[in-house]
Amino acid sequence: MRVRIVVADACEANFYDLQHRHDVPRLAGHLSDPLARMHERDLTSDRPGRSFDHAPLGGGRRGATPRHAMGSEPRAHKHEVAAFVHRIAEQLERARQAGEFDRLVIMAAPTVLGLLRKALPASLHKSVAAEVDKDLVRESAEVVQSHVPEGAFYLGLR
Repeated sequence: MRVRIVVADACEANFYDLQHRHDVPRLAGHLSDPLARMHERDLTSDRPGRSFDHAPLGGGRRGATPRHAMGSEPRAHKHEVAAFVHRIAEQLERARQAGEFDRLVIMAAPTVLGLLRKALPASLHKSVAAEVDKDLVRESAEVVQSHVPEGAFYLGLR
């Protein structure tokens, strides 16, 4: 049984192949997104806009209305991470169609794991043997192998 292990975080993904439970996984590929590493302030052109309140201040000062910043939700960074997760899902789907693996083990940081669940097509969901919600992308292949659940080599266990 051939098992593909994807180990991912918001800006890097390593793909490993594992034939037998006690083998050391072999690196099969790597993806990275340098833009996902950047801060929100580096991805956007300038600061969020400002807005005037419509009601004048009390206290008799004419013409003085308070101002405040518009919402500063980190949209560009979230978009970049979501786009990277879709690239991971596309690469996994291509590998599945090429017959490179039978079962899939996903190891990812919790937020990335949630995004990957949504991004994977139904055909890949059937191949998922296990999910591990840990950020192991910078760990060695031996450490990754130690986190592969025992049941990943048996069909039906998730």
